[in-house]
Amino acid sequence: MSDKLPSRERALQLLYENGCSVHVVNHCLAVAKIALGTAETLQKKEISVDTRLVEIGALLHDLGRCKTHSVDHAVVGAEIAESAGLPNPIISIIKRHVGGGITAAEAEALGWSSDDSYQPVTLEEKIVSYADKLIDDGRQVPVELAIKQLSKEGFPEAAERVRKLHDEIAALIGEQP
Repeated sequence: MSDKLPSRERALQLLYENGCSVHVVNHCLAVAKIALGTAETLQKKEISVDTRLVEIGALLHDLGRCKTHSVDHAVVGAEIAESAGLPNPIISIIKRHVGGGITAAEAEALGWSSDDSYQPVTLEEKIVSYADKLIDDGRQVPVELAIKQLSKEGFPEAAERVRKLHDEIAALIGEQP
């Protein structure tokens, strides 16, 4: 799978070519650093994870922010990725990274296709979705901050999904959640 992925340089080029701001690119770089570190830690524990997929997926997870900064950026980004000929695992990471995942009911309320899944399933998707919640304004923050923010904004279900992602990844790493 990894041999079909764009290079790191090509992923960054895709962000700029599609009009992503320097702020968005810097966010993607920060998420990629955390996601790759998490994937490498899991690999050292002999947990099977595609580190290249995690890195490239994290770099491209906010590709849709070149067109919108609403929650729809996940679907828009997946469409851009598909039209660019990116492999399905990258498209899935982009589509499934928002808010720890979007339920079918939430997707329906947003007007998204009911034929698709918007919740992270693979370990790589989960790592990117989780890492995205650990970056705020270009810096790493505790997961509790993201959970509190989602709750405050009226998204308690998303806050709970992020907590579950944290617990799952922390358990794999061997940390107390």
